[in-house]
Amino acid sequence: MILSILDTDLYKFSTSNAFFQLYPLAEGTFKFNDRASEFYDSDFLSALKQEFSALGDLFLTEEEFDYVTSRIKYIPRNYWEWLKGFRFEPEKINAWLDNDGHLQIEVTDLLYKATMYEVPVLAIVAELRNRFRGAVADPRKMLDILDAKLEIANANALLFSEFGTRRRFSSETHELIVKELKEKCPKYCAGTSNVYFAMKYGMVPIGTFPHEWVMFHSGVFGYKRANYLSLEDWITVYDGALGTALIDTFTTRSFLHTLTMKQAKLLDGFRQDSGDEKEVGDAIIARLQEFGIDPRSKVIVFSNALNFPKYKAVADYFRGRVKVSAGIGTNITCDPGIEGYKAANIVMKLSRCRMSAKDPWEKVIKISDDLGKHMGDDKEFEIASYELHLQ
Repeated sequence: MILSILDTDLYKFSTSNAFFQLYPLAEGTFKFNDRASEFYDSDFLSALKQEFSALGDLFLTEEEFDYVTSRIKYIPRNYWEWLKGFRFEPEKINAWLDNDGHLQIEVTDLLYKATMYEVPVLAIVAELRNRFRGAVADPRKMLDILDAKLEIANANALLFSEFGTRRRFSSETHELIVKELKEKCPKYCAGTSNVYFAMKYGMVPIGTFPHEWVMFHSGVFGYKRANYLSLEDWITVYDGALGTALIDTFTTRSFLHTLTMKQAKLLDGFRQDSGDEKEVGDAIIARLQEFGIDPRSKVIVFSNALNFPKYKAVADYFRGRVKVSAGIGTNITCDPGIEGYKAANIVMKLSRCRMSAKDPWEKVIKISDDLGKHMGDDKEFEIASYELHLQ
């Protein structure tokens, strides 16, 4: 189900490298969360573990090494040299069913390695779930559905990237979709988050950093400075490259409060992943104007469960005020046109971390602009809400 070690999102490599460069001793646990609380059985769990076992066979080929070192130059060669020797360790993927039949998965390791498991684990669960539920996609119908969406993008000049690896219907349909994007929407599809398909089809690999980067900083440095310090560290590693900031780890309001003029000037843009698009965008524009920065020089990337009609409405609202783009995932890669079908609603987030094996474990949380995307310990929510003045 996972076609290559590069069959994952670009931000997994950029974040792994950031941990590799700055915090090589840091450890963390990634925890799976099924927001829909679906039920599974022992047959599914057995098949899942077999698929996880196959991850151990993946490695970076010479062709892939040549590609990443020549095309993804903002990640240094020493990281890719390390990745040559990296192998997934399936025994580190702890998967089980709880007493209610809900799937539980955890992975613990050094963070520059642990982060690599997230997207492959999610993609495997999503695809295997479809198989066990007897969901069979008609590729032609799936592409017809996609073409109707691309007509909206092409007719309205809607710039977007494909972000759908983690909850794709299958690796096979994902590849068909990427080929269709390349052929039918070359002007407005800016690229794909999937590095393997970017390499195979000559597209731009897209991505920056995830919630876990900010969550780690909150665990080891505290909530009050987590947004600021995580951005400063990102700037230290990438020196202005990969300059789109994810803003909603502890609410957008908290992020904008600690954003400095230096950071705002250096960033290319901001990624909105929860909350109301118009409210969040207006808040970003207002903050930029406080700094005397022309919002039209920045981009807001909208990525909160978008579809194309919704994105068009958002783009129309901000037209002429700020540049807009979108990261569209499940709506592209998991819309098979099967009556009554619902895509998996699954995530895998950092749940705890520590600076080194000598330090105590610290629980970490995510306080989204959407209530349904909160994750973590109730006590930590109380602490963070107090320290960040969210109450």
